[in-house]
Amino acid sequence: MATIRQGAAAELYQALVREGCERSGQAFEEARESYLVFVLLRHQRDAHLLARTQALEWLHAQEQLGSMRADALRDVGDRCLLIAGLYPALAERRRVDADYFIELGRGAYQGVAESSRTAYAALFEQLAASYRDLVRALRAIRGKRLEPLLPGRLGA
Repeated sequence: MATIRQGAAAELYQALVREGCERSGQAFEEARESYLVFVLLRHQRDAHLLARTQALEWLHAQEQLGSMRADALRDVGDRCLLIAGLYPALAERRRVDADYFIELGRGAYQGVAESSRTAYAALFEQLAASYRDLVRALRAIRGKRLEPLLPGRLGA
């Protein structure tokens, strides 16, 4: 398989996110659309995405201070978003439902909002409030041309 350049992946993800919004009957403003593309880009080579225990990662984040805490919570929120949206079968295998990952991720983003400054806090407040919408957009593109870009198998 050919390696996909960063620009090409970003363009593909942006098109897929827009398609997911359209299919799920939503319209994201630039900030949410861009953030969702950023999450997909950031985790496209995360070979351990499905192996991590997000609740333990969340607990570890609580032990951190300042920007390290915000970054760790952001990572938990991002991973839960990808799992709930693209890998819902993982929840079943772990004997929880997808709402578990949605609530954990939403709470992580809310934690980022509460521990960050102004613009960053406002973005994560918005992301936390619309977390289910973000998940719906990802579910709408599940199984599309993401297989070469993300670790694991969609539906894993």
